[in-house]
Amino acid sequence: MFVEVVFPLPFRKAFTYKVPSEFQKDIQLFKRVAAPFGKRILTGFIINSSEKTNVKVRLKKIQDILDEKPIFNKTSFKFYNWLSEYYLSSLGEALKLGVPYGSDVETKKKIIVNKKICNELLNKERGKNSVKEKVLDCLVTKEEISFSYLQRIISKKNIYSTINSLNKLSAVTVITELDEGKVKVKKANYTKLKKPLEKIYGTLPEIERRSPKQLKILLELIALKDKDIKVTDLIEKTNSSQSSIKGLEKKGLVEIYEKEVERKYYEEYSEKLLDFELTPKQNEVIKIVSESISKRSFQSYLLHGVTGSGKTQVYIELIKKTLSLKKTALLLVPEISLTPQITSRLTNNFGNEVTVIHSRMSLGERYDSWRKVLNGKAKIVIGARSALFSPLKNLGLIIIDEEHDSSYKQFDSTPKYHARDCAIMLGKFNNCPVLLGSATPSIESMYNARNGKYKLLELRERVDNAKMPIIKLINITKERKANRMENIFSKTLLIEIEKRLEKKEGVIIFQNRRGFSTQIFCEDCSEIETCENCSVPLVYHINKNTLLCHYCGLIKKVPNACTHCGSLSIKYFGTGTERVEDELEFYFPNARIRRVDSDSISKKNSLSKILFAFGQGQIDILVGTQMVSKGLDFSRVTLVGVVAAETSLWLPDFRADERTFQLLTQVSGRAGRSDKKGEVLIQTQNDSNPTLQKVLKHDYEGLFKNEIYHREKLKYPPFVRLALIEAKDLNEKRANGAINDFYNALLPYKKWLNISKPTYAIIAKLKGYYRFQILIKSDKEIDRGGAILRQAILEGVATYKRKSIFPQRCK
Repeated sequence: MFVEVVFPLPFRKAFTYKVPSEFQKDIQLFKRVAAPFGKRILTGFIINSSEKTNVKVRLKKIQDILDEKPIFNKTSFKFYNWLSEYYLSSLGEALKLGVPYGSDVETKKKIIVNKKICNELLNKERGKNSVKEKVLDCLVTKEEISFSYLQRIISKKNIYSTINSLNKLSAVTVITELDEGKVKVKKANYTKLKKPLEKIYGTLPEIERRSPKQLKILLELIALKDKDIKVTDLIEKTNSSQSSIKGLEKKGLVEIYEKEVERKYYEEYSEKLLDFELTPKQNEVIKIVSESISKRSFQSYLLHGVTGSGKTQVYIELIKKTLSLKKTALLLVPEISLTPQITSRLTNNFGNEVTVIHSRMSLGERYDSWRKVLNGKAKIVIGARSALFSPLKNLGLIIIDEEHDSSYKQFDSTPKYHARDCAIMLGKFNNCPVLLGSATPSIESMYNARNGKYKLLELRERVDNAKMPIIKLINITKERKANRMENIFSKTLLIEIEKRLEKKEGVIIFQNRRGFSTQIFCEDCSEIETCENCSVPLVYHINKNTLLCHYCGLIKKVPNACTHCGSLSIKYFGTGTERVEDELEFYFPNARIRRVDSDSISKKNSLSKILFAFGQGQIDILVGTQMVSKGLDFSRVTLVGVVAAETSLWLPDFRADERTFQLLTQVSGRAGRSDKKGEVLIQTQNDSNPTLQKVLKHDYEGLFKNEIYHREKLKYPPFVRLALIEAKDLNEKRANGAINDFYNALLPYKKWLNISKPTYAIIAKLKGYYRFQILIKSDKEIDRGGAILRQAILEGVATYKRKSIFPQRCK
């Protein structure tokens, strides 16, 4: 028997392996196998099997089968195949999205260091600035080091010849170890009574006389009746020891056995289950989508519902309908901050049929959630974009909440997919409806709805007779001239906060920047303290008194003087959430204030605890980044303050106006979600800005018409497809040369595509790498399905590899 295997590597082909006889009965398509690849053993996916092969060379054998049952089925395999084609990745890289991180099997090289010999060789190599010197300089400080870690430290991948030469000199020993994955099924010892109760009772007098601790254990087990208990829990409860339980096992009174333990993720946040009376409009939306669920027919719906219009309750009712037909449901949310509230509401309605998947969970929790879905024990999955790849069977409904959010796009690893667009294709392959929900739909989605590609559904009014908040713009330039500014706050905003605190109402203050000051500036030389690895300013964090790069994580001490000229005239500019929190504490010393950003919620469940306390009235003012702008539903919030409206408005991005409108509208929607009137105060330097005026009037329609007009004129989505080609390297000249070589490889397609000349990326240096970019526009009138664009990039890569003098690692 032979199998074709694909690996999560950038190779767009499958590799054929021979199957040893002992594995043949377990071979099934879409299972994972451990197989030799070069000098390594890697985890791959079986995509085909046969009894014959046309491959003439001697074939390697697979080493192991990793799964009891297939991870994918034919439908999901078609989806991953489409994903790899559309986003220009290998099939193996796409399939890897469907398995939890840390469960792969692979071999890793470890280097054992002989420090004495390495020191002698380093002394001879000093001053040569060679790769060998860099390697030795690192090795002399270590007893052992992994091969990959050494490559990262010295920023060189090709160190094989250097290590081989050191191996021959006995300076190092290289060993290959099989890493069976970072995460496995967790098991623990459990115990319960082995004999009937009447026989146990007969032994109690004797045990009481000989071993009082064993008696306590037996009495605890008798109280549990036929239930088992974890051995560690029993020891803690009875204040006994392992040996006492072992003694009872030898007497044949109890049995000890190993049992799988589920690592379940629990949110600290909780709400009571409330009865909702649906509005006629909500019922209408539910009826329309339910027809597609019942008929098992694919249809994309765009639900445009204002903030507080009851979209979440619509989702819950539709999931109820889905489960009643013995189908499963997937709900994606863009931010982790949305999961505590919505998870609580789903759990209230559906109990253990709900499972959560997101990055705040531990590896073990994510792995167990994934296995729970794979084994059919969970019918509803909620999570961020990675939850899209959960192995749900018999999928009946997909919901994308806040579909406009940019965090649905994967920028970091291959394939660089967009979860919203992939969800629509997943629904198409599974013949199930896809519901996109938002108070501020993306321009692309609304354009698709207006053109009939999606079906538009609307909820124009808030539930429970709640009214849209009153929004006011505060021109801080005019306020400053009138002496009405108190540092970063206008007196108007401070007065309104004071009023809410007196009424015991909730306040949310929004500033979409972390840290205290966003830059340190020298008045004498006009230089800014920037990151040495990235071309961005360092941000001052007052809590730890450090400068931090928010891109590479570099931490530096706060300088007493300018590091460029030595001047003492350094000033702190810009405002982050730490400064907002600090100043609010000064103006309102008795108020209970908490901050919500990625710095303050790093501990597990810290976000859930903060949101629960805020909902219970234990926190007066919530200060935060965009984490507080979406999805939070607290009836006690009557005031939202925005410190600086221009944070996203001035970005060099064709979506800047759209995203500013979305962000400000979303954060405004946190106010007045009950019978209490809500108010939003937005501080700005230009209150006549057209986008801010549209926020003021809740004018999404005006924004849409303006954006569509300009995008059609300037050739931007939804009228074109965009592709961004990036070359990066530690050497600036190599990166520049590589991007120019790639540009030349694309030129044959210039009559069909609009290809920009190579330029520096907006952040020209990131994590030590110099970055250059090419922007390609593909007009949908000419290239309807994007085939020309994809062909141009693939052929461009092939030509670049053939002709470029620059290394292929410059990517």
